[in-house]
Amino acid sequence: MEELRSEFLFEMRVEVHPYVPTGATAAGERRIVNIRGGRFEGPRLRGEVMASGADWIRAEPGGRLRLDVRAALRTDDGAVIYLQYQGVRHGPAEVIRRLDAGEAVDPSEYYFRTLLTFETGDPRYDWLNGTVAVGVGRRLPEGPVYRVHAVL
Repeated sequence: MEELRSEFLFEMRVEVHPYVPTGATAAGERRIVNIRGGRFEGPRLRGEVMASGADWIRAEPGGRLRLDVRAALRTDDGAVIYLQYQGVRHGPAEVIRRLDAGEAVDPSEYYFRTLLTFETGDPRYDWLNGTVAVGVGRRLPEGPVYRVHAVL
């Protein structure tokens, strides 16, 4: 069986509004985080994270976050790409408290990974429609940053 291989796609910086809590449920606390904008840049595509979409986070007991994001990207050459990703972020309670307080925390202190898929009707980027990608994230006070790699 072949080893997992990947190719760097882009780094994406997402600017977000403060989260809106919906309260505790049996599955945990739901938090809605609306996207303000951002940028992505890599060797094959670059552009803006559009001010649309949101992350419907579920904060589980014990501090683990389950991400569920829908967003739109616009490349610098005008293509619109629908982006969907899910992920998980967790770490020691003290580290999560610091992240929740808006502090910049070294990403080696916590786990933050995402699984991304794409949809576009632009033929220049049709290759993305068949691509699954993995993101390694870090959380800055203004929002998350991901280094995204296509799984080959």
